[in-house]
Amino acid sequence: MDKLKALSVLDGRYGRITSSLGEVFSEYGLIRHRVFVEIQWLKFLTTELGLADIPSQDLPKLDEIFADFHSGSAEQVKAIEKTTNHDVKAVEYYIKEKLATAGLSSIKEWVHFACTSEDINNTAYALMLKKGRDFAAETVLEVLERVEALGEQYKSIPMMSRTHGQPASPTTVGKEFINFAWRIREELGKFRETDIQGKFNGATGNFNAHAFVFPEIDWMEASRKFIADYLHITPLLYTTQINPYNYISTLLHNLIRIAAIMIDLDRDMWGYISLGYFKQKTKEGEVGSSTMPHKVNPIDFENSEGNMGIAISMAEHLAVKLLQSRFQRDLSDSTVLRNLGAIFGYFQIGMQSALKGLSKIDLNQKVIENDLENNQELLAEPIQTAMRVFGEENPYEKLKELTRGRKITHESLEIFIDKLDKVPSDVKGRMKKLYVKDYTGMAEDLIDHYFARKSI
Repeated sequence: MDKLKALSVLDGRYGRITSSLGEVFSEYGLIRHRVFVEIQWLKFLTTELGLADIPSQDLPKLDEIFADFHSGSAEQVKAIEKTTNHDVKAVEYYIKEKLATAGLSSIKEWVHFACTSEDINNTAYALMLKKGRDFAAETVLEVLERVEALGEQYKSIPMMSRTHGQPASPTTVGKEFINFAWRIREELGKFRETDIQGKFNGATGNFNAHAFVFPEIDWMEASRKFIADYLHITPLLYTTQINPYNYISTLLHNLIRIAAIMIDLDRDMWGYISLGYFKQKTKEGEVGSSTMPHKVNPIDFENSEGNMGIAISMAEHLAVKLLQSRFQRDLSDSTVLRNLGAIFGYFQIGMQSALKGLSKIDLNQKVIENDLENNQELLAEPIQTAMRVFGEENPYEKLKELTRGRKITHESLEIFIDKLDKVPSDVKGRMKKLYVKDYTGMAEDLIDHYFARKSI
C-alpha cells in the first residue's frame, strides 16, 4: 500500500528501478553524507593540523560514527532537528552525542569548527553527485553497448533512409545504430570527466574565522588538502558562502544532451516499428490494447521518451537556477538541490525503458527489402552524379523529370541509361548493374572505423 499511495512515481510505480538511488539522494542519504564530511573534517583538524589531541587508538572511534550510521541514526538526527530547526546543526549535535558516548568529549567542540552549513552541504552534495553520476554512467554504458551490438549485428543489412520523412539514399540498419552510439559515447565521456567540486572556506568564502584564530596556518592550502585528500573531490577556492555550482550546471547539461539523444533514438525506433522495419517480441499474458487484441505497442520507447522529457525539464531549471544567488547567499538553491535525485530517477527510468525496448526488437527484413525494391528512383542520385562527371547536359534536371514524385522500375532506368551520349559504355554497364540494395556507400566501412577508433 505504501507504494500505491506514493505521491511520486519515483517511489511508487517505478520504485523498483529507482530504489538504489534512494540510498544516495534521499533525506537519509543527505544526512549520512553530512555526517561523513563532519567526521572527515574532525579527523583532518586532529591528525593533519594537530589542533586537538586524540590518542591514536581512539581514531577508529571517529570512523565508527559514520560506519555505524543507519536509518535509525538518521531518525535520531531528525529528532534533534525538531528542536534546533536547523538540519546541519542537528548533525553536529548528533556527532557530539556520539563522541560523548565514545569517551571523546574533550574534542567535541572541534566538530563543525569554523564551518558554515554550506561547507558541509556543498561537499555532501558533491559526494552524492559523484555516486549518482557513476550510477547513471553505468546505465548509459549498458544502453550504449546494446546499441553498438545492434550496429554490429545489422552492419550489412541495407535499408532505405528517410530525410524529411521521404525516401532517401540507402544506408544500413547497423550504420543508423552506430550514429547513435557515437553520439552517446561522446557525451558519456564528457559526463564522466566533469570535475566534482567542493568548497570549504567559511561563512562568506574568505576563511575569516579560520585566519582570525589561527593566522599562522595556510588555510587555502589546508582547504585544498582536505577537499582533495579526505573527500576526493576537486577543491574550489573562489566562492561566496555557497558553491557557485558551475560543475553541477555542466554535469546536468551533459545529462540533458544524453537524454535528448535518447529521445531521438526513442522516436526513430518508434517510427521504424510503425513502418514494420522492426517487430517486437511478445510476452505471454501481456495486453497491447484494452479493445484491440492484435496490438503490440512500442510502449518502452514511449515510456523512455516521456521520462527523459521530465528529466530534461528539471535539469534545465537546476542548471540555470543554481548559478544564481543573491549577494553572498540566499536559500533558493537549498530547496532546489533536494530535487537532484528526482532528475537522476527520471533519467534512470528513461534509460531502463529504452534498454528494455531495444532488447525486444527483431528485424523484419522482408519489409525493409520491399521498400528498397519499390523505390528505384533512389538511384537517380548516383546516375545524375556520374552524368555530371562525363559532361551530359542538364543531368539533374533530366533525372528530376524522370523520377520526381513518381515510381519507376529498374527497366525504365536501363532505357534512360542507354540513351546517354557521353557516359562511357563500361560506366553505363555499372549503372545498369546497380540496385538500390547495393547503393549503401561506405556505411559498412564507417561502422568498422567506429569500432576501430573506439578501441584506441
